[in-house]
Amino acid sequence: MKISTKGRYAVRLLYDLAQHNTGEWISLKDVSKRQGISIKYLEQIVRQLSVCGYLKSLRGPRGGYQLSKKPSEYTIADVLEITEGSIAPVACLDDETNQCDRYYDCPTIFIWEGLERVVRDYLNSVTIQDILDRAAAKGGNDFVI
Repeated sequence: MKISTKGRYAVRLLYDLAQHNTGEWISLKDVSKRQGISIKYLEQIVRQLSVCGYLKSLRGPRGGYQLSKKPSEYTIADVLEITEGSIAPVACLDDETNQCDRYYDCPTIFIWEGLERVVRDYLNSVTIQDILDRAAAKGGNDFVI
């Protein structure tokens, strides 16, 4: 499994919005400058995240974006499934009920189910709040004067 730039950038976007949350709307231009991601790419990502209810938006010169939930409510698994689609390691595990004709005869299915379980459990255990906490513990981006 390889996570594309869209998935990675979506996590960075949500982190940036959480990190700079002052109650004001945050422009994509500001996020773009801080994260080094093009505005065009961010527009694609915010569209996906907005449709799923992860972002609030306000149009206009003072508009921008905000998280619609607390940072602790955004799991990395959810963000990646929105932007990447299924995070299953093999196609036969994409559906809730396995549709593969060979499922019951497959000698290797336990490997892929185990891998999916481990990856999903880990990604469900990490939130945007965890990223904020880790960055704060490292002293990252603390510009107190």
